[in-house]
Amino acid sequence: MSKVVLITGGSSGIGKSIGEFLHNKGFVVYGTSRNPDRVVNSVFPLVALDVRNAESIHAAVAKIIATSGRLDVVINNAGVGITGPLEEIPMEEIKNNFETNLFGPIEVMKAVLPQMREQKSGLIINITSIAAYMGLPYRSVYSASKGALELITEALRMEVKSFGIDITNVAPGDFATNIASGRYHAPVVSGSAYEKVYGDTLATMNEHVDAGSNPNEMAEAVYKIMQAKSPKVHYKVGVFMQKFSIVLKRALPDKMYEKMLMNHYKL
Repeated sequence: MSKVVLITGGSSGIGKSIGEFLHNKGFVVYGTSRNPDRVVNSVFPLVALDVRNAESIHAAVAKIIATSGRLDVVINNAGVGITGPLEEIPMEEIKNNFETNLFGPIEVMKAVLPQMREQKSGLIINITSIAAYMGLPYRSVYSASKGALELITEALRMEVKSFGIDITNVAPGDFATNIASGRYHAPVVSGSAYEKVYGDTLATMNEHVDAGSNPNEMAEAVYKIMQAKSPKVHYKVGVFMQKFSIVLKRALPDKMYEKMLMNHYKL
């Protein structure tokens, strides 16, 4: 029997690439979108789900289980970027980011765990970010929300291990997707103390995304994880220097690593 896979945020970007790859491998794939009726040419069905709305999460999960009878793999992919000097990001936008990047994925896991526990099997893959491993200037909120999901995964993984359920993190680097267009950008304020440096950093961040790797690399990585008998706690996917930055953080003294980041961002 083909495994049933749920991918949140499956209508574009990394989620769409993963869904298409797994669909072509013979998996029964369901993606989600806040407005699935607006999405055309999806090769797998899309279910209405807003990760900021618990009711819609539980309704979508119930619909998939009612249709397919089981749920084998859940990929918590839905997420949004956010940039800006912390001082100038509205608190409402900070809360919105945590709703999507942290509280939403937690609610998805709460919704699917009873079914997986009943099956005595299941795999949850949380898509985080290499930015989750370090506090990046002008990406503080994004680093924090994705970093929190990494730690939630580490803890929950141990809580559900005895039920036959595996949970893992996959941290991507920069990939060529439309994430920058959906990201909340704190405006570059004329006369602000951060105007020049933040403006320059924002342009650099967008260039990195535009020149990012092919999202099919993430799809292949997720597929390999799904084949693993015992998935690792953490996976990183990206170019060498992005992954190596995590190694450097562990190896270097804190202030030396901070100086390296500041030099990179010309601060």
